[in-house]
Amino acid sequence: MRLRFAPSPTGLLHVGNARVALVNWLLARRHGGTVLLRLDDTDTARSRAEYAAALEEDLRWLGLDWDESFRQSDRMARYQAAAERLKAAGRLYPCLESEEELRAKREQRLRQGRPPVYDRAALRMTPEQLARARANGKEPYWRFLLSSRTVSWRDGVLGERQVKLPSLSDPVLIRADGTPLYTFTSVVDDLECGVTHIVRGEDHVTNTGVQLDLWEALGGDPAALSFAHLPLLTDAEGGPLSKRLGSLSLRQLRRDGVEPAALAGYLAALGTARDPVPGMPRDLVAGFDLSAISRSPARFDVGQLLALNRRWLQSAPFEAVRERLPAGADARFWEAVRGNLDLLGEARGWWQVVAGTIVPPVQEGEEAFLRAALDALPPEPWDEATWSAWTAALKSATGRGGRALFRPLRLALTGEEQGPDLRALLPLIGRERVAARLRLSAGGG
Repeated sequence: MRLRFAPSPTGLLHVGNARVALVNWLLARRHGGTVLLRLDDTDTARSRAEYAAALEEDLRWLGLDWDESFRQSDRMARYQAAAERLKAAGRLYPCLESEEELRAKREQRLRQGRPPVYDRAALRMTPEQLARARANGKEPYWRFLLSSRTVSWRDGVLGERQVKLPSLSDPVLIRADGTPLYTFTSVVDDLECGVTHIVRGEDHVTNTGVQLDLWEALGGDPAALSFAHLPLLTDAEGGPLSKRLGSLSLRQLRRDGVEPAALAGYLAALGTARDPVPGMPRDLVAGFDLSAISRSPARFDVGQLLALNRRWLQSAPFEAVRERLPAGADARFWEAVRGNLDLLGEARGWWQVVAGTIVPPVQEGEEAFLRAALDALPPEPWDEATWSAWTAALKSATGRGGRALFRPLRLALTGEEQGPDLRALLPLIGRERVAARLRLSAGGG
């Protein structure tokens, strides 16, 4: 089994493409197969080296690796050789119509009630006409002559699928400037690299019919190739998940603090009946089943992703996050705050509460209670029993209980209405900081 992930380095990796990459990787690793990373960079106007580097970095951050890799821009001679074989077989023919001429033809066919497919007028062009056009400085682009048949296959996700080739225009494979297009280069590479399984988005279904016809024209055996098309992702409301949303690039999710284990676990379960569990790809291999993916679109809900992120943080050991915590933060701090984090970056705020300087709000009407709390503050050393002992003494002295007792203390000590258990947090803050904050919140200096 040989699978490939083939992104174009024309932008940052989006969650939709990351899902395709992950499913390819899981399927290959589940069955002892090979993973190829192919950078489809023949679009020289839009492909950029920094995007190629970012793609590889983001894939590695997600926990994916590959066994082989190459760039299409290094294989131009292979595409030229394949094009010459198609020309010799009469399957690749030159065209000279401009985009304006093609648009006019499409509009005319629509007015006549006919499908707006290319009429193959270029096939009637004589060698002399082509020679004259070239002598006048006009270079042809090249179309692939589709077979007049219906292409069928058993899709690994969508089930039985077919594409009626006569209903399609012959696709352009080579531009007038000689650069090959994706439909062509992808088939040449898959054939020559021995790819056996192609997993990609549902938007490629029609393209698959064309490429299978091209695969055969280049000498490939369709029986040696399996396809699976993943239904496209939607947003939480069921609308299209736009690739233009930078907030859903892996780079931005990573900057926002989403953990790779949360994203991988979420993407692996999308479109299945399974509840997502956080885990790096290597942890998800054993439970992966391509047939479990539904034919219906899957909703990408950022709220569910953040819930899974929170779940991972709540159980993450200190060693897993040590390098990304503020300098000085130790295992006691991590265990105290991890249950209250949606994103790891929020730990910085709690470190400021524990080890830094905060200015709590002045609590009007609570001055006497806060000064009583200061008077009842026990001496150090403190441990996790200190909070209970202190608040029990304060309750006895003031007669307060419940929210009236705990809310003013939490606000004074942390500046927040909610947060980590103060039994664990209080010893980390220390008596000096606690006393100073009680005075400030009581309106004193």
